[in-house]
Amino acid sequence: MRALCWTGVNETSVETVDDPKILNDPDVIVKVRLTTTCGSDLHLLGGYIPTMRAGDVLGHEFMGEVVEVGSAVQKHQVGDRVVVCSFIACGQCWYCSQELYSLCDNGNPNPALTETMWGSAIGGCFAYSHALGGFAGSHAEYIRVPYADHGAFPIPDGVSDLSALFASDAAPTGWTGADLAGITPGDTVAVWGAGGVGQMAARAAMLLGAEQVIVIDRLPERLEQAHQHIGAETLDYTKDSVVAELKERTGGRGPDVCIEAVGMEAHGTGPQYLYDQIKQQLRLQSDRPTALREAIYACRKGGSLFALGVFGGLVDKFPFGAIMNKGMTVRGAQQHGHRYIPRILQHLADGELSTEHLATHVMPLEEGPRAYQMFKDKKDGCVRAVFQPNGASSTSY
Repeated sequence: MRALCWTGVNETSVETVDDPKILNDPDVIVKVRLTTTCGSDLHLLGGYIPTMRAGDVLGHEFMGEVVEVGSAVQKHQVGDRVVVCSFIACGQCWYCSQELYSLCDNGNPNPALTETMWGSAIGGCFAYSHALGGFAGSHAEYIRVPYADHGAFPIPDGVSDLSALFASDAAPTGWTGADLAGITPGDTVAVWGAGGVGQMAARAAMLLGAEQVIVIDRLPERLEQAHQHIGAETLDYTKDSVVAELKERTGGRGPDVCIEAVGMEAHGTGPQYLYDQIKQQLRLQSDRPTALREAIYACRKGGSLFALGVFGGLVDKFPFGAIMNKGMTVRGAQQHGHRYIPRILQHLADGELSTEHLATHVMPLEEGPRAYQMFKDKKDGCVRAVFQPNGASSTSY
């Protein structure tokens, strides 16, 4: 089959690779209808996530059709249209029983590196390096889905392929941040990053009762999407002082909840951003926390901060004194999508959530290398590039 592979730092190629096979009884094979780029993929492309190997198939956000089922699968059959959570969880361990699915004890067959880096191993994730399991990704004609009864979800009739696609990763990641940040009715919420995850976090905040939601970015097409399709206020950090403007909009206090949806390659302005960028390029720090620092300073006293963007290792000049002295609550997580995807699909079916607008560029898989370069460089208004590995389907739109 054809697949889009990582072939080196900032290099991708469409290659012919082996078809996936059922390896364990709980597996299914999915024929991929739609699969999309994600901002966290750029960390892989840039070489900031270790243990990538040339030939690894990229892609972790996808939907498709079940074409083969393992003998232990009970909830799916051939022909089912499903969306699959990007994180892989067994559904049976202690962490899964607590609905902390991305921390699954059994989802990652290669736990040694993350145990060394973070003190404990987290779950597995499609196509996110061999440190998170070495699973082949979704930018391919077919994909093996482990623990399918827990990680694949039937798509309701009336929800298009394109809408359902973003219930795989962007929407549940956003929901994870909004829900676990502790949003209560009437809160003011600020979200750093107007990509797919940031927009979904903003919409989740609204559906959880936030009264005011402000999305911060610099790219006009993304800010316009956040305003038009999500209904959020927007703030361009290249034109205004974010901390001062947020205090101005909140009676001098700052937001009740801040959600950082940018991660380890955050853009910024001023000398501190240049300092972080140089240190990261020289591998003197693994992550540049420009947006995370700003969120800490902007948050009101006693407020809540959720780190939703991907961070891999160590950051410099982390203002822990501000966290402690302001009495802040700080949390972070990879997505616990198994908890949220059924709810998201229902919001899509009820017309309470819009996701199709994120797909600004829909194209064949063979154009994958060009699409990733465009996505990385933020060219042509690209918010998300979506691939059709098996051609356009009649239910895609």
